[in-house]
Amino acid sequence: MILTGSEDLRVRRTIDSIKSVFEQMICEMDYGKIRVTELCSRAMINKKTFYVYYPTLDDLLAEIQTEYSAEYIERIKDFKLPDELDKVNREFFLFSEEKGLAYEKITCAGNESYHYIRSGMIKKVTTAGWSSSKKYGALPEYQQTMLMNFVNNAVLGIYRQWIEEGKQQSVEEIIRITNRLVLGGVREFFR
Repeated sequence: MILTGSEDLRVRRTIDSIKSVFEQMICEMDYGKIRVTELCSRAMINKKTFYVYYPTLDDLLAEIQTEYSAEYIERIKDFKLPDELDKVNREFFLFSEEKGLAYEKITCAGNESYHYIRSGMIKKVTTAGWSSSKKYGALPEYQQTMLMNFVNNAVLGIYRQWIEEGKQQSVEEIIRITNRLVLGGVREFFR
C-alpha cells in the first residue's frame, strides 16, 4: 500500500514496519524462502493485518520496486537523453549506493521473482527517461529496442559485477568506467 500521507499514524507505522522487516529478510535470505508468517512475527503484526495491505509477498515486492523506480525517475527527470546519459548513469550508481543491501539484492539477484519485477522497473525508468528524446523517437522501433537493450544490459551488467566483486573500485571509478564504455557505443550509434 503506497502511502499518501493522509493515513492514520498506526497504518503508516504498520506499513513502514512491514517494509522494513521485508527488506531485512531480503538481505538475510533468498526471496523464495521468505514467508508471510515469519515476516508478521518479526513485524509484530497479525497475519490478517498483512493481508489487509498486501494480497501476496509479490505485491509487497512490486510496491517497493515501484517506490524505488519513482524515486529514481524523479532524480533523472530533467536530464536530456542521449546527450546527458553520463549524468543518468551517475545518478543510477549514486542512487543505488544510497538504497543499500536490499536494493542490491533485488537488482542483482538472478531470482525469477526479482527478475520479473526488476524488468517492470527497468521499463518504467526507460520510458520515463527516453520517451521525450527526439533523437530516440526518430529511430525505428527495432533500433530503439536494440539501444535500450544495450544501455540497460551494459549498465546493469557493470553494476552487478561491481557488487559481486565487493565494490573494489570507488563509486566514482565505476561511474567513469561505465560512462566510458556505454557512452562510446551510444555516441557512435547516433553518429
